[in-house]
Amino acid sequence: MTSMIGLTPIHGSYCPDDCQFLLTPIRPQFLSIEEKERRIQTGQAHYSEMIHREAAPSARYLSLFDALSDRYAQRLAQEVCSLAGRLLADIGHGQAPIGLVSLARAGTPVGALLRRALVGQGQQPCEHYSISIVRDRGIDTQALDYLLDTVGLAPERLVFIDAWTAKGVITRELRASLARYNDERKAAGKSPVPVRLAVISDIGGTADYSATFDDYAIPSGVLNATVSGLVSRSVVNEQVPAGAFHGCVIHDDLAEHDRSNAFLDQISTHFTDLDSSLSRATATAERARQRQSMLTMLDTLARDYQVSDINHIKPGIAEATRVMLRRVPALLLVRDKRHPDVEHLLLLAGEKAVAVVERPDMPFHACSIIKTLTAEARP
Repeated sequence: MTSMIGLTPIHGSYCPDDCQFLLTPIRPQFLSIEEKERRIQTGQAHYSEMIHREAAPSARYLSLFDALSDRYAQRLAQEVCSLAGRLLADIGHGQAPIGLVSLARAGTPVGALLRRALVGQGQQPCEHYSISIVRDRGIDTQALDYLLDTVGLAPERLVFIDAWTAKGVITRELRASLARYNDERKAAGKSPVPVRLAVISDIGGTADYSATFDDYAIPSGVLNATVSGLVSRSVVNEQVPAGAFHGCVIHDDLAEHDRSNAFLDQISTHFTDLDSSLSRATATAERARQRQSMLTMLDTLARDYQVSDINHIKPGIAEATRVMLRRVPALLLVRDKRHPDVEHLLLLAGEKAVAVVERPDMPFHACSIIKTLTAEARP
């Protein structure tokens, strides 16, 4: 366990009650998306060590985000309340706050909405912090130490929040990280942290709690910093001081495009009573079906498109969107080009001259395949 000296939460453009990020702002050293991709694929750097400058969303793209928000505001609000109801039923009402620990950055807007629902509809004290988790590097244990030892949250009242699952990579990273972390806590005579992951959409069938198993365009999944408090994804490199929280960049240059608070306000106006009616047995059975369906489809796509690195296949609307915005895509697969949930993806594909293929057999609406660099592109 580590010292808490010099660790200060930030809240980006959010109200502090809605979210506190346990991240360390750093001065950005931006790379192009193409250079970042080259370094990742050649093994020169881990993806978490680099960051590119996020472009302002175009007026057309923002209009699509607004249309998705209007279309799904009521649905997402009901799903947030359903998820909040089940968490409250399991964790229990109490004077001690429930600690929502969202996984930065996709989980952050969902965590902020859940906090509002638990406090407003559930009359339950609740605090929301957003912390970093990085594939192959684990969760930020400095941040966990801060929550438990400095803030004083009760470990048994913590729950981890993300927006969706896909292949289950981050779920596995979370479970492995917490297993190591809890071993240390047990050795120190401290209570372990429960491994509880709650998401809105569990298309990968790997979460502990979910509101739906559908792949749909959760509006916050189609933007980056401008719906996440102007905070970047987390960065872990030499710019982050030893003993500090994982790093981030504050995208103040995108402030005029920020939708972070407006999005929370729009969704929370549709909140209903908290609902915990979905039975555990029904959820468990559906989760197993989702997991098998995902694995089968991933094998099919890897074979059909000769993809040797499973990390280059990104299933689901939100993951496909992240590839189009942050990586170098080779191909966009959609189940139905006419479906409104993929309109923003088709716009991005057109802008980047990425081929689009319809795959009606996919159990999800979209999938992006990352371009594999040719030998000539490698140093």
